Amino acid sequence: MPHVHAHAPFMPLGIAVLTVSDTRGFDEDGSGDLLEQRLTGAGHHLVERRIVPDDVYRIRAVVSAWVVRDDIQVILVNGGTGFTPRDTTPEALTPLFDKAVDGYGELFRQRSLDTIGTSTIQSRAVAGLIDRTLVFAMPGSPKACATAWDGILAEQLDARTRPCNFVAMVLPQSSPCVPRQATSDADVAEGAGA
Repeated sequence: MPHVHAHAPFMPLGIAVLTVSDTRGFDEDGSGDLLEQRLTGAGHHLVERRIVPDDVYRIRAVVSAWVVRDDIQVILVNGGTGFTPRDTTPEALTPLFDKAVDGYGELFRQRSLDTIGTSTIQSRAVAGLIDRTLVFAMPGSPKACATAWDGILAEQLDARTRPCNFVAMVLPQSSPCVPRQATSDADVAEGAGA
């Protein structure tokens, strides 16, 4: 079970939020609002927020422009992950990934099982690393965004989470993941007052 290491500093990340929707504007973007509130509440910085239609090339254009920016380490994409003909977010993103984070989609579906049952198999949540930028795509409902943030991303985007987190991949100055035994030994020494 992950835990927060008391001696590791919090490292705020620059995060961009992209909502993929043919119908929503900022006034109706509850999912984008939720992600903005969660990430800023955790101490990260919202660098930019946009809405684009369900279009492979528009999604790729925005993500590609954000990936080359030094002030953005993480991109959160919501919407377009289902199975309708217009749901193309995974098709837009996966060719851009240098490395896929397969466990994200697996864990997202596992965590969603309790709330939406077997309908969770219709989620095509994906994630990957593009150069040194992490991209996480999730369904466009506020509940799905809350599941992704609260159940996965809040811990994995926190440098204090041990034994491992994603911060070392996007911020070179952060501490890399430590082996489980090293973390356990440090915790024992910490508990002993060392």
